[in-house]
Amino acid sequence: MTTISTLTESLGGSGGGLQAVLLDMDGTLVDTEDFWWQAEASLFAEFGHALDEADRAHVVGGPMTRVIDYLLARTSVPLSPAELTVLINQRFVDLLAGGVPLMPGAERLLNTLAAHGIPAALVSASHRHVIDIVLRSLGAHHFAFTVAGDEVPRTKPHPEPYLAAAARLGADPARCVVIEDAPTGVRAAEAAGCPVIAVPSVAAIEPAPGRTVLGSLEEVDLELLHALTAARV
Repeated sequence: MTTISTLTESLGGSGGGLQAVLLDMDGTLVDTEDFWWQAEASLFAEFGHALDEADRAHVVGGPMTRVIDYLLARTSVPLSPAELTVLINQRFVDLLAGGVPLMPGAERLLNTLAAHGIPAALVSASHRHVIDIVLRSLGAHHFAFTVAGDEVPRTKPHPEPYLAAAARLGADPARCVVIEDAPTGVRAAEAAGCPVIAVPSVAAIEPAPGRTVLGSLEEVDLELLHALTAARV
C-alpha cells in the first residue's frame, strides 16, 4: 500500500501540495449509472409507473436512502423503504453480472497515479457488496482502500466519507483532489474542504471556485492535480 510518507519522499518532501486522489465510483470510474437507472426504471414500470429523465436527474449519484425517499414520494408504490432498497439492489447486482465497463480515461488515470506513488482511495455511496462486485472489473489493487456508503454514519452529500478517507491516509483534505460525476458527491467533497474535479455523467455541474469541470477523465493529468492542490498550500 502506498503511504503518505512514501508519497512525500517521492515528490521531494513537499509533495507539490498533492497528497492523495479520492475517487467516486459509479459514473466516475465505471459506467454503472445506466445500470442503476435500468434497475430503478424497470422495477417501477412493473408497478405501472414510467420514470422519466427528470426523475433520473434526481436519483443520480445516490445515496440510496435519498433515492428511495424520492422514488416512494414520486410514485407511492406499496413498498417499505427497506423492501424497495432490496429490490433495486438485487436488480442492479443482476445487471452487474456480465461485468462493468470503465469510463474513458479511468484505467490510464489509475495507472498514472500508481506509477507516481500517489495514493488513491475509492469513496462511494454504494454499499460494500456492490463495490466488491465492481472491483472485479475495476481492480482493487488500484486503491489504498475503499469507503462504502454503508460503512459511514452519514454518506454523501455529507462530507464524512471524504473526511474519513483523508484521515485514514493521514492527509489534509485540502491536499486531496476529489474526482466526482454527480452534484451530490461534489457537495460532499467541497464540504470536506477538498479541491474537486467534476466530470458530469447525467446531471449538469457548473464550474465554481475550487471546482474544475471537465468533459472526460482523459483530461485529468498530473499537472492539473498538482495545480489544484498547490493553490491550497
